[in-house]
Amino acid sequence: MRRWNGWGDDSINFAINDDALAFLQQRIGQGQAVSDASLAQACSAVPASRLPPHPLVETGAEVRMRNSLGQSLPDWLKLRYGRIDSFPDGVAFPESGEQVRSLLNYAQACGATVIPYGGGTSVVGHLSVPHGQVPVLSMNMSRLSGLINLDKTAQLARFGAGVFGPDLEAQLRAQGYTLGHFPQSFEYSSLGGWIVTRSSGQQSLRYGRIEQLFAGGRLEAPSGRLDIPTFPASAAGSDLREMVLGSEGRIGILTEAVVRVTPLPEREVFHAVFFPDWDAAQEAIRMIAQAKLPLSMLRLSNATETLTTLTLAGHKKLIGALETYLGWRGCKDQKCLLMLGASGHKATVAHAIKMALQIARQQQGVPVGQAMGQKWKQNRFRSVYLRNSLWQQGYAIDTVETACDWPKVKGMMLTVEQAATEALAECGERVHTYTHLSHVYAQGASVYTTFAYRLSGNYEQDLARWQNLKTAVCEAIVSGGGTISHQHGVGTDHAPYLSAEKGEFGIAAMRHLYTHFDPDGMMNPGKLLPPELAEFK
Repeated sequence: MRRWNGWGDDSINFAINDDALAFLQQRIGQGQAVSDASLAQACSAVPASRLPPHPLVETGAEVRMRNSLGQSLPDWLKLRYGRIDSFPDGVAFPESGEQVRSLLNYAQACGATVIPYGGGTSVVGHLSVPHGQVPVLSMNMSRLSGLINLDKTAQLARFGAGVFGPDLEAQLRAQGYTLGHFPQSFEYSSLGGWIVTRSSGQQSLRYGRIEQLFAGGRLEAPSGRLDIPTFPASAAGSDLREMVLGSEGRIGILTEAVVRVTPLPEREVFHAVFFPDWDAAQEAIRMIAQAKLPLSMLRLSNATETLTTLTLAGHKKLIGALETYLGWRGCKDQKCLLMLGASGHKATVAHAIKMALQIARQQQGVPVGQAMGQKWKQNRFRSVYLRNSLWQQGYAIDTVETACDWPKVKGMMLTVEQAATEALAECGERVHTYTHLSHVYAQGASVYTTFAYRLSGNYEQDLARWQNLKTAVCEAIVSGGGTISHQHGVGTDHAPYLSAEKGEFGIAAMRHLYTHFDPDGMMNPGKLLPPELAEFK
């Protein structure tokens, strides 16, 4: 069963070996376990619903509590400490586009705000319920999950937009196809959620980000229905898909999505390569990316993340032997780990890997084969469970991500990590911070940084620590010339920084667009755009 106050299936745990725990304690100190609130305590805080009865709307305490938050660290703090202070007044589970339209009409009639809910995996505040006198309806899309049509000639698949990643892939694989979109949240995130937050999958180098995969679909807005036909390309004015991509629920609810699919690959491999330091590694992956080889993934960890990865792996003797070998080859304390993957026809995969490794060797790279790569593939959706395990030991984990051009990448990494260190130092705490480049382009790369630090055992104090950290790293991103989000979206957490990227004139254009679809401002207010008092009614 899915955890109500953490990540994923409650039967799955990420075991932390003793060496890894000692490593973390040495870096940031002994954690203090938090006494979590119970499910019954969380449900007891749910007030009476303000919505009039509707046959599709459930108003029970538990279903409303479970649809009130996402997976951001502030969400976790509220859940774990029992401090949830706002809930939807009801939750609907529509099973068709017609029911979505009916529910939007119902919400308009009773003056309710509507929050679309996909898989509930948002880490930037997409699902937070605004305070106020207006009732709130959560629209849970999980029952709109079927494969409606598969056009094998055009390689287009139409799905209900609420389909989760594993169900989507299972339905496609039964027909010999894949979408190839694998974000870390894959197991619990939805197709519609990927589209409206501009998600990026781990193998986007081959399959593309979601904007390359999204071909068309249907959206129900308060002011009408938007049907987006599919074309291989078009020069007919503005692209309607772009109005939906990244809209984060502000213009309406995506009920159907057509996506570009690919036949299942004949072969898929993942190799590990070590470099003596960051400069050599970054130069290598820049050269590989700009060579435009048919790879599926390039993922580069800095020295601290590499050390953390090897420590978490356990198998002390095997890792020790690997460390000795790498030392002989010049990869010592500052070594950086690159995971590279290729998918497709056997000959294409073999050629791509050969050429990538050739470039890597030119930059002092030391290939170590496929064993680590295959292990990464097996566990790539399990590492997020580390958040649960570390919380139980008294530690919090949060992340921030951006993207910038190659000349700014190293400086961005160093600046963000330094900003986090200084922010936690102001609270009298240390932080274990590390970074990887999760997506690589000819122009530049994403920069994805993780922070682990101690919990205090006090809700207000832990929230203040997070606020200090989040503000510092977001300001570092903006001042360093990076986008405020490469793959997580904006939500409420990043909204204050959006103007730096879009400009006030651009923000005004976005507001006018959203007003066209949602004249009364009922759709997911307070998200995406910089806050205005009117948005919270």
